[in-house]
Amino acid sequence: MHKIVSTIFLAENIKKIEIEAPRIAKKRKAGQFIMLRVGQTGERVPLTIADADPENGTITVIVQGMGKSTKELNTKEAGDTISDIVGPLGAPSHIENFGTAVSIGGGVGTAIAYPTAVALKKAGNYVITINGARSKELVILEKEMKAVSDEAFITTDDGSYGFHGFVTQKLQELIDSGTKIDFVLAIGPIPMMRAIAEVTRPYNIKTMVSLNPIMVDGTGMCGGCRVTVNNETKFACVDGPEFDAHQVDFKTLTDRNKLYLPEEKQSTDAFAHKCNLQ
Repeated sequence: MHKIVSTIFLAENIKKIEIEAPRIAKKRKAGQFIMLRVGQTGERVPLTIADADPENGTITVIVQGMGKSTKELNTKEAGDTISDIVGPLGAPSHIENFGTAVSIGGGVGTAIAYPTAVALKKAGNYVITINGARSKELVILEKEMKAVSDEAFITTDDGSYGFHGFVTQKLQELIDSGTKIDFVLAIGPIPMMRAIAEVTRPYNIKTMVSLNPIMVDGTGMCGGCRVTVNNETKFACVDGPEFDAHQVDFKTLTDRNKLYLPEEKQSTDAFAHKCNLQ
């Protein structure tokens, strides 16, 4: 059992949760994730480790309540417990001094972009961050991203805050202005990551994306998280989760992620109905 130390909602349905997990806190590196199970009969949920405090023995995850399990997790408060956590899992982000590195987070993907931005800054890069959301109310980790950035930009789809437009448009604006970009990391919804790949492709800018396929065990045994990269089958949990964006088959990834939508909706609806009865 893992005790929850603190919780806070960062935006609607997006909650920051700090959990006791001392061994994971000591070993985790940027880009890695955990498999978490809220209760003993629950499903395993992959969550990126957004931050860690080795001295206090805690890790931080940021959870968007989308389906039954994440909505259930977001009902937990400080003092509650998590049934079990496995990690750190996945290959760490490849970090080196590229020169000018752009870390892009779309929506809750910013929770994944943040630890990598921290690592890129420590490696000596000139770090530019682009933090995108649909509206001002959904912007998360603004202060944290600015603290590790040489330049930081906020974009909102509706123009309610920062740059009015998508993260792709801000990235293109930087390129058009003559900014020499050596590396891009993009994390967010699949359409966003796919669009970023097409922005950087003509300029041959090294671009990495963190993929979010269906995942069951996180150890490479089930094969559920297989993705196609450079026409080869890879497992996101052990070969990734980060891959070369210019080699990812995003269409197949999108199709696979839709496989269980009816079952996911049924489970979420049942959970919501149960909560209303209470």
